[in-house]
Amino acid sequence: MQTFTLIFLIAVAISYGIQQWLSTRQKSFVLEHRSAVPEAFKDSVELDAHQKAADYTIEKEKLGGLDSIFGVIVLILLTLGGGISLIFNLWSSFGLSPLLTDLGAVGSLILIMTALEIPSSYYQTFVIEEKFGFNKSSKAQFFKDQAISLSLVIAIGMPILALILWVMDSIGDLWWLYAWAILMSFSLLMSWLFPTVIAPLFNKFTPMEDGPLKERIQGLLQRCGFNSNGIFIMDGSKRSGHGNAYFTGMGNNKRIVFFDTLIESLDDEELEAVLAHELGHFKCKHVIKMLIASSFMTLISFAILGWLITQDWFFSGLGVDTHSNAAALLLFMLVSPVFTTFMQPISAYFQRKFEFEADDFAAQNSKASKMISGLVKLYEENASTLTPDPLYSAFHYSHPPAAIRIAHLESKA
Repeated sequence: MQTFTLIFLIAVAISYGIQQWLSTRQKSFVLEHRSAVPEAFKDSVELDAHQKAADYTIEKEKLGGLDSIFGVIVLILLTLGGGISLIFNLWSSFGLSPLLTDLGAVGSLILIMTALEIPSSYYQTFVIEEKFGFNKSSKAQFFKDQAISLSLVIAIGMPILALILWVMDSIGDLWWLYAWAILMSFSLLMSWLFPTVIAPLFNKFTPMEDGPLKERIQGLLQRCGFNSNGIFIMDGSKRSGHGNAYFTGMGNNKRIVFFDTLIESLDDEELEAVLAHELGHFKCKHVIKMLIASSFMTLISFAILGWLITQDWFFSGLGVDTHSNAAALLLFMLVSPVFTTFMQPISAYFQRKFEFEADDFAAQNSKASKMISGLVKLYEENASTLTPDPLYSAFHYSHPPAAIRIAHLESKA
């Protein structure tokens, strides 16, 4: 066994072990606190709703554990099991050009991995979400969504992949810098196009009707200096009972979107407070900060890949006998999450910090009490547990736990 093979297997074991240990802690902690509503929520959340959230959380963790095991098995089969070599050798036998061979091999493996995720998504939708009363989607709608997503991968993703593979083969030692610029430009373009081109393929967006709610929201936008391309209601209820609100897009293509389920759940002042929180992310430049951080990490990743491509041990240590740029790209996509598990809590920390800042902005530009009451309704209606394990939430949660977040808002009220 080569040294890097051993390092890889140890990294897989550590990453998987951490995830399973945290998941076990989460299930045990939530179950332990299932019998009573936390003191901070006794006057606002019924015991039945609290127990529903606990059961929902545990069910999702069980499925996540199975997904994690399955993911490890697939990873080992594709790398040390020879799956990647098999696919590349198969495409090489067709006598195509090097670019088409690489594109076919990488593209087919990405499509295979995408297809392997469908059963879990199906179970999540039609078993877990159905059991807890959240699923509103039909099986026809589910498979239609899968078909649209797959079509987008083929129509948009494959040309970008082909361009990056061409750059890797043709530009020289600094290919990774050009590939990074291409990927970042593509990401910015997709962010700009998403509200008007991509999102309408999945949902219907209806402009908000004139009335007190729209006037209240427009007043908030004027106070915050936020220019948008419209306020829209999305038909989220055709798939799920969960509610949300967000703004999307870039430049002059920004949109504010409310799920129709959210409109039905919250009163006008609560909706204003929830939107003020989302605008807080914009005013505090969280989107730009996250974009810069993502761009920097992507640049580092491409630079590391540029070095790994020249190392024979990277290929042989992962069970791949095809020493090509495309194979290196695919290997890097597969194994890098194993070696970057330690970064999850760091990323989660900064995301939670941004959430506190957005809550502060909401408290300054709307009523903190309405933000609190709106959040409590969302926690209850989305069956979000009020008692997550502290270590699990520190590792995984992009939002502060409910009790901590609401205590913070109460201090601002």
